[in-house]
Amino acid sequence: MEFHANPPLALYVHLPWCVRKCPYCDFNSHEARGDIPARAYVDALIADLEQELPDVWGRPLETIFIGGGTPSLFPPEEIARLLARVRAYFNPAPDIEVTLEANPGTMEAGRFAGFREAGINRLSLGVQSFDDTSLRALGRIHDGAAARAAVASALDAGFDSVNLDLMYALPGQDIAAARADLEAATAFDPAHLSWYQLTLEPNTVFWSRPPRLPDEDAQADIEAAGRTLLAAAGYSRYEVSAWARGTGWRCRHNLNYWRFGDYLGIGAGAHGKVTLPAEGAIERRAKVRAPAAYLERAATAERIADRRRLSAADAAFEFLLNALRLPEGFEPPLFAERTGVPLAWLERPLADAEADGLLLRDVGAIRPTARGLDFLNDLLARFAGETEGWGRGRDAAAGIRVVPQGPA
Repeated sequence: MEFHANPPLALYVHLPWCVRKCPYCDFNSHEARGDIPARAYVDALIADLEQELPDVWGRPLETIFIGGGTPSLFPPEEIARLLARVRAYFNPAPDIEVTLEANPGTMEAGRFAGFREAGINRLSLGVQSFDDTSLRALGRIHDGAAARAAVASALDAGFDSVNLDLMYALPGQDIAAARADLEAATAFDPAHLSWYQLTLEPNTVFWSRPPRLPDEDAQADIEAAGRTLLAAAGYSRYEVSAWARGTGWRCRHNLNYWRFGDYLGIGAGAHGKVTLPAEGAIERRAKVRAPAAYLERAATAERIADRRRLSAADAAFEFLLNALRLPEGFEPPLFAERTGVPLAWLERPLADAEADGLLLRDVGAIRPTARGLDFLNDLLARFAGETEGWGRGRDAAAGIRVVPQGPA
C-alpha cells in the first residue's frame, strides 16, 4: 500500500451515558446511575487524545462530532473545556464543523444556548418520530410535544445548522404516519434530515423480542413516498439516509467517513482510522467499551481494546462499503489516494456491476445507479470474496458496519 498524501482528519468523541437505553439501540450506550462523572470523563478524553496525537501531528482538523449515548447530558462548561483543549492541540480548519448529538427533553433543551457558546455550531437532535404512539413503541423518554419544543429551542438558541434524526418503518406505521413525521420535521425548515429505516440489530431488546414491523412491500412504499415528499420540500439526498437543503448543509463529518478519510476516536468504545503513509498502512483502533474501565485506562496503552492494520483488500472493500452509499459516488483517483492500491484491482467486479445496471462509470465519477442504491447490499457483495485475497464471504456487505458512531 502506497500513499502520497494524508486524507482529511476528523475527531469523534463518544460520551456513553443516556437516561434510558432504547430497545433498538446497539451503540455503546449505558444508562446513567446517579450523577455522570462529567469532569473525570473529560479528563480521560483529554488524556486519550494526547496519546493519539503523535500519529497526526501537524495535520489540520476538519470536523468534530460528539456522539453517544446522550452527549447533551454533559454540562456545557465541560464540553467547552474539551473543545478548548482540542483547539490547543490542533490547527482547526477556519470553518471547522462541530456537531453535538442531543435528545429532546427539558433538561437538555435548556442547555442549547450554552452548547453554542461552548463552540458547538451544529446540533443533531434524536427526534426519531413526532408521533406519541411511535415514540412509546420505540421506548423513547420524550413525546411529540417535547420533540417539537426541542427543535424550536435549538433554532431559538441560534443554531443555523440543525439535523433532525428520524426513523421510518416503525411498529404499526403506515405511509400516512411516516409522511406526517416528515411533514412535521420539514415544517421547521431544518438544514439537514437523517431519515433511515428501523432495523433490528443483535444484542438489543428488539432483537430478542422483535416488534411487528411493516413488511418489505410496505417499507418500500413508505420509503418511496418519503423520498417524494423530501424532494418536493427542497431537500437533496446525498447519502442513502441523509438529506440536506443544499451542499453547504451536508454533514461534513459523515462525508469524511463515506469518503474514507481519517478520524481519531476518543471515549469509551470509540473507533478510529488513521493512515500512516511512512509505514504504508491504515490502522483501525477501538477503545475499551465499559465506561469504568475507560476511566481507569484512558491515560495508558490499555485504553485500546483492539488494534488492526488493514490488508490492501480490506482497505479496498471498506472504501467501497462507504463511498457507494453516496449517490454521487467518488472520483476514480480518490480510490488509490485513500486505499493505497490501484483501482485496476476492481475492474472485473466494476464491469459486472455496470453491466447489471447497478453502477455507472465515467471519467468524473464511479457511482451507484438508482437501482444500485435500492439494492446496495447486492452491489457491495460484488466486491466481497471476488478472489481468495479478499478473504470475505459473499454476504459480507450486509454484515459489516465500518463506521459505528451513529447518524448525522
